[in-house]
Amino acid sequence: MKSIITAIIALAMFTFISCKKESGKEVTTEPNAEETKAPVAEAIPAFEPFKVMAVTHIVKDFDTWKKSFDEHESMRAANGISLRALGRDMENPNKVLIFLEIDDLQKAKDFAASPNLKEAMQKGGVISKPDYIYADVLRFEESPAEFKDRIRVGHKVKDFDAWLKVYDAEGKDTRAAHGLIDRAISRNIDDPNMIYITFAVSDMAKAKARLADPALKKIMMDGGVIGKPVIDFYTSVN
Repeated sequence: MKSIITAIIALAMFTFISCKKESGKEVTTEPNAEETKAPVAEAIPAFEPFKVMAVTHIVKDFDTWKKSFDEHESMRAANGISLRALGRDMENPNKVLIFLEIDDLQKAKDFAASPNLKEAMQKGGVISKPDYIYADVLRFEESPAEFKDRIRVGHKVKDFDAWLKVYDAEGKDTRAAHGLIDRAISRNIDDPNMIYITFAVSDMAKAKARLADPALKKIMMDGGVIGKPVIDFYTSVN
C-alpha cells in the first residue's frame, strides 16, 4: 500500500514540474512574409526630350533686369514658356543667357517677335539685339549640379549620329577628369547639324586646358566637327 501511495505522489510531482516548465517556455513567432520582403526601389522616370528657346542679350544692370524678368513670368506661362536655367557671362556679368522650356515651337517664335516682349525688354534695360536659338534637348542631367560655372560649346557636325558615337566613345569619365561634367546635349531645330553641349565645370583651369588640347581637337575631327566651335563661359544663377 505504501508503495502505491509513494508512486502516486511521485507521479503528481512529476506532472506539476512538467506543467511549470511548459508555462515558462519562450514563445517565438515566425517573421511575417510582408515584414521580411526587401523594399522596392522607386522607379526613375525615363528622360523625355524637350524643346528650349535659348536667349542671349546684354542688359544695363542685371538686378534691375532680373526684377523685370521675374515680373513677366505669367506672360511667359501664358505662351507655354517656363524658365529652365539662367546664367551670367563670366567676362561681362550683364550679358545674360536664358534657357526657356517651350511647349509649342511656333507659339514661342511668335512670342519672341511680339511687341509685348519687345516692350518688356526695353523696360527691363535690354540694350542689345537678342539672339534666339531653338533646340531639342536630347540629354539633360536633372540632378542639381554641385558646381555653378558652366561652359557651352556650340559647333556644326557633318552627321549627328556619327558625331554622337565618337562623343560617347570619349566617355563622360574622361571629360570629368578634365573638369567637364556632362549636363546637356541639344540640337538646333532649324539646323539639326548644329550641336550644343553644356558642361558644369569642376576645375576651370583643367577645362580650359582640355578645350585647347590637340587630343580633343583630333576627337572633334574624328566626329566630323565643322569649323571653329563657339564657346560660352558663364555662371549659373538659379
